[in-house]
Amino acid sequence: MSERNDARWIVLKFGGTSVSNLPNWTNIAAVTRKRLAEGANVLIVHSAVSGITDRLERLLGAALQGEHEAALEAIVARHQQLCEELGVERSAQLNGYFTELKQIAQGIHLTHELSDRTRAMVMSTGELMATEIGSRFLAKLGLAVKWWDAREGLHADARAHGSEKGHYLSSTCDFSPDAALSDRLAAMSPVVITQGFIASDARGDTVLLGRGGSDTSGAYFAAKLAARRLEIWTDVPGMFSANPRNTPSARLLRELHYDEAQEIASSGAKVLHPRCVMPVRAHRIPLFVYATQVPDLEGTHIAAVTADSSAKVKAVCVKKGISLVSMESPGMWHEVGFLADAFQVFKRHGMSVDLVSTSETNVTVSLDPQANTMDAGAMQRLLAELSELCRAEIIGPCASVSLVGRNIRGILHELGDAFGFFAEQKIYLVSQAANDLNFTFVVDEEQADRLVEQLHALLIHPEPGDKVIGPTWEELFRKPGAPGVAARWWWQEKSAALLSVLGSRDAAYVYDSATVAAAARDLLTLKSVDRVHYATKANWNPALLKLLHAAGVKMECVSRAELDHVFATLPGIRADEVLFTPNFAPRAEYEYALSKGVNVTLDNLHALREWPELFKGRRVLVRIDTGTGRGHHHHVRTAGTYAKFGVPLSEIDELKALAKSSGAVIFGLHAHTGSGISDIRNWTQTAAELAAVAEQVGGITTLNIGGGFGVPDSNHRTAVDLATLDAGLLEFKSKHPGISLWIEPGRYLVAVGGVLLARVTQLKQKGDQGYVGVATGMNALIRPALYGAFHEIVNLSQLGQPNAGSFDVVGPICESGDVLGHDRLLPVTREGDVLLIANAGAYGRSMASSYNLRQPPEELVLPV
Repeated sequence: MSERNDARWIVLKFGGTSVSNLPNWTNIAAVTRKRLAEGANVLIVHSAVSGITDRLERLLGAALQGEHEAALEAIVARHQQLCEELGVERSAQLNGYFTELKQIAQGIHLTHELSDRTRAMVMSTGELMATEIGSRFLAKLGLAVKWWDAREGLHADARAHGSEKGHYLSSTCDFSPDAALSDRLAAMSPVVITQGFIASDARGDTVLLGRGGSDTSGAYFAAKLAARRLEIWTDVPGMFSANPRNTPSARLLRELHYDEAQEIASSGAKVLHPRCVMPVRAHRIPLFVYATQVPDLEGTHIAAVTADSSAKVKAVCVKKGISLVSMESPGMWHEVGFLADAFQVFKRHGMSVDLVSTSETNVTVSLDPQANTMDAGAMQRLLAELSELCRAEIIGPCASVSLVGRNIRGILHELGDAFGFFAEQKIYLVSQAANDLNFTFVVDEEQADRLVEQLHALLIHPEPGDKVIGPTWEELFRKPGAPGVAARWWWQEKSAALLSVLGSRDAAYVYDSATVAAAARDLLTLKSVDRVHYATKANWNPALLKLLHAAGVKMECVSRAELDHVFATLPGIRADEVLFTPNFAPRAEYEYALSKGVNVTLDNLHALREWPELFKGRRVLVRIDTGTGRGHHHHVRTAGTYAKFGVPLSEIDELKALAKSSGAVIFGLHAHTGSGISDIRNWTQTAAELAAVAEQVGGITTLNIGGGFGVPDSNHRTAVDLATLDAGLLEFKSKHPGISLWIEPGRYLVAVGGVLLARVTQLKQKGDQGYVGVATGMNALIRPALYGAFHEIVNLSQLGQPNAGSFDVVGPICESGDVLGHDRLLPVTREGDVLLIANAGAYGRSMASSYNLRQPPEELVLPV
């Protein structure tokens, strides 16, 4: 790819995560020095510190209620923390921004008004504050750097027919080359640092470029300065063939044409904002995507000429949260102007249409939540006006699954097997792009993750010497010293003991007591949590139950059989240490649990409505559906309209009435939104939402905020930050004295402490695809097949040996889905070697089966 080596400027854009800590800023300085050594001037464009844009949004909401002080203090504290970490003082300019925010927030409170102009002004301070701190850090390191206000260089286009909201919050700017601007900045300093996301209008007001606008700012400046190249630095080392955080076998895309990159970004990839491509494409400026934390990785190069223009699928993308609007009318057939009239309705409601599918009597369009405000009120108003033209309905939540690449029509005959994955899916819309860059299916949102996993495994494979399809995420991040690679897992330290305990067995689950005990200690030391209940369904191994209970962990059961197992295994356990949380269980199980004296949680109103006599005088908890499910896969998201769990918020009044009429005493509320979550806001928000319900219900003393704590189940997923969680929950408790907080983790306590060992049985090579077969499969660990879950896989017999290639690790079950891991790096592997599948301590044996009459492996326990 060609660069403009005679061009003066290189533009470096850094995202919020990239500018949020000292290690990344150290890398920013090093990259800047390298670019200066190339003889270039450097313009650094960057975002607000990670999380600050959201905090500024919360500040505005709080200001309307007169409760902005805490939100402002959090913003000040975060920037103070960054100053201290970077070793720079709080400047007068930074303090000025804090003062301005305080004054604006007070004004909003007094007037009870929040205009789009004011919103833009407040949101712009995130970038202004971050760049002010960053410029002083670079100067401290000896770089000649000047801070510059981006609003002096980027000016919003006039919108003759645009709304005020769009003008202030999602402006576009002219990006014609500006030699005078180039000269002016060059005269200031070899390095200039400025803001992304913000610009000014003809009146001098601050305007924003919309979410993701910092990428667009970088592209605007690159075009205006006729830059040598634009580099976008983020937390992902380039664009990938799928989201690597969900599909670890996703492969780096080394080179892409501008239109391919824009299509991938538009189809759901979040590493690059689609709007940033057009300015650099218009002026043929090469675009590079790199990772700030690992600046030496090759990244993705995007330009007008690439090494491979052949027809192939390069990425499988998913975009969730889509709503479809179906418009049906027999009269639309041959009716002149129907589509024009319908689209005018969307325009009047400020709705941007994405995909369109037509037939003689139906037109269906998709609405992208990233481009539209789609609250219930807005959608109902849209439907009301459309109903004057036709019969209209909303379909959702949906997701688009897109196969992206060049000349897709030319390879349709090769995609037969891929289309077969959709045989059992409800397909609402199919679209083949006019530019021949994608083939898109709109399906139920809950099916999207599995489809992406299946399609990616089938379609994305590099060819020998491939210049486009690069290494997998795992291959990149398994290199020594790569970020996120654990220094030592317990099973590395105890590899000899594991091989010894396996003996001559072909397979076994092995649990490490010390690791499980350590996880229990981590949770029991949380000052904010009054009770830790273990979700027994994760792993009911008697030795682990005894270990956890001895440490002080209570038990949570979801069936009568689990209750019996707990009481048989732990004869000394008190009834009030057991929580029974059934779902659609028969009446007899509730009668049994109540007779045992355990804490019972009601999951819906049926029990109170149909069996009120059971609960007279009984103290119970009630599971509430907060309306939002979270987690690593749709099967583990346990809240929201399409999840079967909990009493919806709309039934709280009926709940109160039924509790009163039945004589039940509701002392606690429970919510569990999903599994595999690392964002602490999941629990702090759940606590706040339950507290609001508690005020409605009255008499509540206990809130069970569930479990779902994320564990580091691959090299790029980190565990939940318990210290930060504890601080957040302590803050909640300070505002809600008298409330007891319970949690009920399962996977967090036992997943990391368990492994599945399986002996290699056979090896196979089919073309470029290698297979390693082992003695057990989806009958022992169904999570990869059911959820697309990633489990680390290593050759325990050859631990520490160099990797020889990528293989699919498969079991002996007669099912095409019997794959424990795709594209796994392994050393030279032979029959008889022992493979270790990590994080199998939870939902391994407990979800195992005897499918094909192959019995699950034996369970073994390493002592403390």
